[in-house]
Amino acid sequence: MTNTQHNDSNHNDSLLRFMTCGSVDDGKSTLIGRLLFDTKTILADTLTQISNTSKKRGMEAVDLSLLTDGLQAEREQGITIDVAYRYFSTGTRKYIIADAPGHEQYTRNMVTAASTANLAIILIDARKGVLTQTRRHSYLAHLVGIPHIVVAVNKMDLVSYDQAIYNKICADYLAFAKEIGLQRNDNNEAGHNIRFIPMSALNGDMLVDRLDNMPWYQGETLLEMLEEAPAAHTEQSEAFRFPVQFVCRPHASDDPKLHDFRGFMGRIESGEIAVGDAVTVLPNGYTSKVKAIQLGEENLQSASTEQSITLLLEDEIDTSRGDMIVKTGEANEPVKQIEAFVCWLSETPMSTARTYIVRHTTRESKAKIGSISYKVDVNTLEQQTTTDLKMNDIARISFKLAQPLMVDSYASNRSTGAFIVIDESSNNTVGAGMII
Repeated sequence: MTNTQHNDSNHNDSLLRFMTCGSVDDGKSTLIGRLLFDTKTILADTLTQISNTSKKRGMEAVDLSLLTDGLQAEREQGITIDVAYRYFSTGTRKYIIADAPGHEQYTRNMVTAASTANLAIILIDARKGVLTQTRRHSYLAHLVGIPHIVVAVNKMDLVSYDQAIYNKICADYLAFAKEIGLQRNDNNEAGHNIRFIPMSALNGDMLVDRLDNMPWYQGETLLEMLEEAPAAHTEQSEAFRFPVQFVCRPHASDDPKLHDFRGFMGRIESGEIAVGDAVTVLPNGYTSKVKAIQLGEENLQSASTEQSITLLLEDEIDTSRGDMIVKTGEANEPVKQIEAFVCWLSETPMSTARTYIVRHTTRESKAKIGSISYKVDVNTLEQQTTTDLKMNDIARISFKLAQPLMVDSYASNRSTGAFIVIDESSNNTVGAGMII
């Protein structure tokens, strides 16, 4: 399949967040356990502990899936319920793995895990092929904008490492990917980069080591794919987005130089900024230039994505928490109506009669539900009419806002294209939204 394209030569020093998903018993937990084991990132005491548990269960080999099924409930039921995060590193790169649950009733957990991932490994059992859950997880990966997808056809040892079975699963998956707009073609940059790999997580075929069972597969091992996958924010230039978290005015300072200090503190969600750049503060539209950029005590000439900095501007302009600083000419107009896909997280159903709070970056606005276009059946992917949302439902909804928000589409910017919905009375987070 196509090789991953990227521009950033230094991305291997960076962090890759990826998630694993698949149907129940496809071997996700074993896959992660094997990756940790083969990259030698398991502590000796942990290994002893899972060896003992495996022996108690009457197993001859160490059950590597025990490394990730961290919750007691999961160990008792033998299924993954919550999102388990695991960290490991190789000589060249650091990784955070999110092991997402497979069951339909934990859709919200999977959406949470997927929202920060840059790559998804979708496991398929070679004996079963593409299942309903494979389709559901692929749709969710598509919805939350994960750009890189690795389809891992697991348990090849149970089908005698048969190449014909692997080829058929690849063809079936590609046909489905085309159907939901998942596949990236030459002129569709919004699509996803999909790659395939045959493997046996239990025996370790094609994870870190190639072994000799599949000489017909000449592609990369899973670890090689992970090592060269682009990190977030590296594949294309992004517009500068800086939501203001705090306005720093040290009134009580004895230092006379600090009496006029007015710094805007926050985290750069995307893009880069340099001293001298012209900026606009939204929603009020005031303009100025960057006088200085500070990181702690240090003065910087420029700063980029995910750095937490203090910006000083040349002019005294009225700016407060919740405002968005952008480069002049690089922003959309603030809006008071948004259209979004929303995953409902609460056990209390959504009601169109109620007022909710939408929190977008550092800004909040009261919001009413304008209309619910349709709900997506996550199993069949058909669109259904509905008047309310229950837990784990995903629907296309329009919101009417009391305060204007400076938003981007989720497809173009996952930070400024996302928001959460909060219940006014309980202050609980009840929904997660992706702006269309």
